[in-house]
Amino acid sequence: MNKKYNALAITKKVLGQGLIYIQLIIVAIIVIYPVLWVIGTAFNPVNSISRASIIPEGATLDNFRRLFDETRYASWYRNTLYVASLTMFFAVVLNTLTAFVFARFKFRGRKSGLLAVMILQAFPSFMGLIALYMIALNFGMLNNHNMLVIIYVGGSIPGSIWLVRGNMLNLPKSLDEAAYIDGASKLQVFTKIILPLSVPIISFIALTAFMAPWMDFILPRFLISRSEYLTLGVGLFDMINDHRVQFTTFSAGALLIAVPITLLFVVSQKFLISGIASGANKGE
Repeated sequence: MNKKYNALAITKKVLGQGLIYIQLIIVAIIVIYPVLWVIGTAFNPVNSISRASIIPEGATLDNFRRLFDETRYASWYRNTLYVASLTMFFAVVLNTLTAFVFARFKFRGRKSGLLAVMILQAFPSFMGLIALYMIALNFGMLNNHNMLVIIYVGGSIPGSIWLVRGNMLNLPKSLDEAAYIDGASKLQVFTKIILPLSVPIISFIALTAFMAPWMDFILPRFLISRSEYLTLGVGLFDMINDHRVQFTTFSAGALLIAVPITLLFVVSQKFLISGIASGANKGE
């Protein structure tokens, strides 16, 4: 009886693991195949999307040459890199400092401020598009990349503050107290103790802050209209709508978009999982 039960249990375990692997393989094929197809199309010498293939015959770099010669792709790339880099920098600085204040100091209105941040997080960002457009219009900041940076940084505040604050609440306050006894200032505690210990969560919010504007379409479409100021999302959309532009050229542009994101993932991958987990503390 025990042998039959053990054999049945082993069979169920093997079948369960087999189903899991089959599911993972199917999901991997669904995700990877379009990526491989875009990569192959970017190097394909044919002009038709129907004749493109994953493994192109006579691979060529002509699509990349046409991308830079016949479109404003280089300008769109610089614009998007400018917006994404500034967004990442200011989002990290602002959200980390704010989270440090909320995590380490008690002051009047602290709970109300955290509640307000949490409520702001519940509203989808597209609800304020018309208001943002009117603000940009009244301040003369249409077709202005700095306006995009301000909006993206502001949009990152609610979620990032809660994540970083949760991470900082996991750090023992005895470290702060020992530093204060040794004569350290609040800024020194932040830069020399809290900041180095918060690298995983900071890497995570830096990556998400960079990715937010990198391929965003809706906000730049509302606020940017001049071709030389377009970002990649809007520029590629307009490019694919232009029947004079070949789809293989579009694929080359889409492939280059993945380069900065891939590099950031490679550099910060060891911090991402620990960063997400460390920010999951509800705190006080």
